[in-house]
Amino acid sequence: MQNLGCARAARPACRRGSRAPRAATPRVLNKTHTMVWRLELEGITKRYPGVVANDGVSLRVAPGQIHAVLGENGAGKSTLMKIIFGAVQPDAGAIRLNGDVVQMRNPHMARALGVSMVFQHFSLFDTLSVAENVWLGLDPGSTLAQVTQRIGEVAAGYGLDIDPARPVHTLSVGERQRVEIIRALLTRPQLLILDEPTSVLAPQAVQRLFDTLRKLAATGCSILYISHKLDEIRALCHHCTVMRAGRVVGEVDPAGESNASLSRLMIGADIAPPSRKPAQPGAVALELKGLNQPAADPYGVALQNVNLQLRAGEILGIAGVSGNGQQELLAVLSGEDARRPVPADALRLFGQDLGGMAPGRRRRAGLRVVPEERLGRGAVPAMDLAANTLLTHADAQSVRAGWIRWPAVAAKARGIIARFGVRAAGPQALAQSLSGGNLQKFIMGREISGEPRALVVAQPTWGVDVGAAAQIRGELLALRDRGCALLVISEELDELFEIADRIAVIARGRLSPALPIAEASVEQVGQWMSGLWDAAAAAQAVAAGHEEVDRAAA
Repeated sequence: MQNLGCARAARPACRRGSRAPRAATPRVLNKTHTMVWRLELEGITKRYPGVVANDGVSLRVAPGQIHAVLGENGAGKSTLMKIIFGAVQPDAGAIRLNGDVVQMRNPHMARALGVSMVFQHFSLFDTLSVAENVWLGLDPGSTLAQVTQRIGEVAAGYGLDIDPARPVHTLSVGERQRVEIIRALLTRPQLLILDEPTSVLAPQAVQRLFDTLRKLAATGCSILYISHKLDEIRALCHHCTVMRAGRVVGEVDPAGESNASLSRLMIGADIAPPSRKPAQPGAVALELKGLNQPAADPYGVALQNVNLQLRAGEILGIAGVSGNGQQELLAVLSGEDARRPVPADALRLFGQDLGGMAPGRRRRAGLRVVPEERLGRGAVPAMDLAANTLLTHADAQSVRAGWIRWPAVAAKARGIIARFGVRAAGPQALAQSLSGGNLQKFIMGREISGEPRALVVAQPTWGVDVGAAAQIRGELLALRDRGCALLVISEELDELFEIADRIAVIARGRLSPALPIAEASVEQVGQWMSGLWDAAAAAQAVAAGHEEVDRAAA
């Protein structure tokens, strides 16, 4: 059995870069004056048909320690966290909490023992309000009014803005994540598990969350932190356990590592950034003119005078804090809200009016969309990958005379799995059986392989490891170089600055002018994300955009 504790007294020195935690960590001693670990895992093993998700995993977490678990998509991180939280039962191994052996039979038992978890895929009831969802996750004894008040206090104190009365079905993915984090914080946990907690948070919100986590750790709360954002791990975490293919392959002090060295540990090889050629913008592909769309519900965001022009052979990035109209803009472009059609001439694809078209007709016209919500909108959880391929690939090869040709559909799914490195048992694997990052790779691959004329993507690398993220970004750039027009909506500013040719910001339902990426800065985009762009800046940006297009055309 591997002994992977981080204390020097408990074992030989860790591999390179590992040293004592950077922040003071409370030491809990028993009567013999030895360390009592908050959490100890010994030989945890979990097998599924065709795959070993966890293979003899052992690790230790000290009281007050922020402990990262790093690995590729499918490395077994999420399965391990679910075992600790009682949502999955291991086939072998032992769990100790505060020195006592425990068997986590279910999440209710885990919460009673002081363990709370924020899942990557949210566990919220769409038809209930924020306060009702939080209330369901707390111990009996509090009234709904008391919980509502506590939500307001926690949200204000930690910078996680949310309306307790708002129905969950009206929330964006980023706002739903805030609900999950608030619900976990209200349980006052001894051990808090966070699975990709910042994947759809803006940079300012990430820093506020980090302040919160540091305060929690200072009180003795231990935190298990899963993220593919290496900068975050290096800045926040005291210790890091690295997993690959279900096994622990090393542990380090992340402060003593670089992004490149952490990537090498995680992937087993160096990651080359995607190659990038200068854009060659062509004809206007996708156009929105003066779009005004009222909010669909009292909690939604109205789109106000949105003007957008996207050319073939370019990538336009749209940044913004979650809940500022991204969801509404995506619904307008995809055509999924048939009850609220836009004027026919307000939305055009290569000069063709799309406003009155259903999603299927838009797809046949060459417009494809990758939604931000993987399960439910991007894929049907209970259907296998072959059937999920058919959702947007019902062409002559797959369907003839009304009959589905399943061998052809399975072959397409198999090709996507192979091309995009999706870790799955095959086309027959259920969508819900994939890790979040692998499902994202599959959905991205499904739409990219359709060779669209225009592609709208929301959060393209949400929850995806650094290797897969580099691959997806490379595929998007290659698609651009083949003449596709791409609109990328993302809260990852680094991502937009890496692949976008122009960048705009959406704030409170208004869309800023688009700046050439060479003339934009993170500071400026951050200011615009608060809605702070004035007439002078707008005029300057429009002029710069015209000059960029003229130069490209020349």
